[in-house]
Amino acid sequence: MKDKDLKYFKDLLSGWLEELLTHADSTVNGLRDSDENLPDPLDRAVFDSERNFTLRIRDRESMLIKKIRKSLQDIEEHVYGICESCGEDIAIERLKARPVTRHCIRCKTQIEAREKLTGT
Repeated sequence: MKDKDLKYFKDLLSGWLEELLTHADSTVNGLRDSDENLPDPLDRAVFDSERNFTLRIRDRESMLIKKIRKSLQDIEEHVYGICESCGEDIAIERLKARPVTRHCIRCKTQIEAREKLTGT
């Protein structure tokens, strides 16, 4: 991969990481500050439902943060954009669509087909 492409992905991933970390901080502060005492059961249920939804989103973002950090580490180690399964280069178009991908489209298709067959 060319140096300009690596710089592009490093900047993209770094910006994405910074944005996700900012969201995480605001969520933690929001949960800490929202000590709601809602006497109405319906209001309490809506509040709890919204809080659980926010926590699920942040949990998914937490997994994405780990993938972004791994991709940034791969850039530093000069292995970013190389398929973990076959060792071939991952297409730039695929990386632009999913910058944290670890597999080329051929290998990912095979992995998903196996998962579909095994149900995992």
